[in-house]
Amino acid sequence: QVQLVESGGGLVQAGGSLRLSCAPSGSITSIETMGWYRQAPGKQRELVAVIVSGGGTNYADSVKGRFIISKDNAKDTVYLQMNSLKPEDTAVYYCNAEKITLYRDGTYYTQLTCWGQGTQVTVSS
Repeated sequence: QVQLVESGGGLVQAGGSLRLSCAPSGSITSIETMGWYRQAPGKQRELVAVIVSGGGTNYADSVKGRFIISKDNAKDTVYLQMNSLKPEDTAVYYCNAEKITLYRDGTYYTQLTCWGQGTQVTVSS
């Protein structure tokens, strides 16, 4: 069972910065895609940023130029650097992993998706 442990959320003033971290745990061989989603009160969950194993990235239009997703390939840890934060960025941020390959008892398994528990980001005006 893969687990994603998120950290780095908190309270920050508008214009400030935060860096979120997502650390997978388990006997992981590879992860095809990792990303960050967020859900604000009364709104649908939305994609924030995604990074694939080859290094390619994609961002929501609302965060382009402000947020940067990166990955420590040795640890499979993914980061989201959030700059120039706005009150509308306030949400619970969730780490996501897709197509996770694990090795257990001499056998490879694939877990299609995994979600972290979420970390709260609050931006005050």
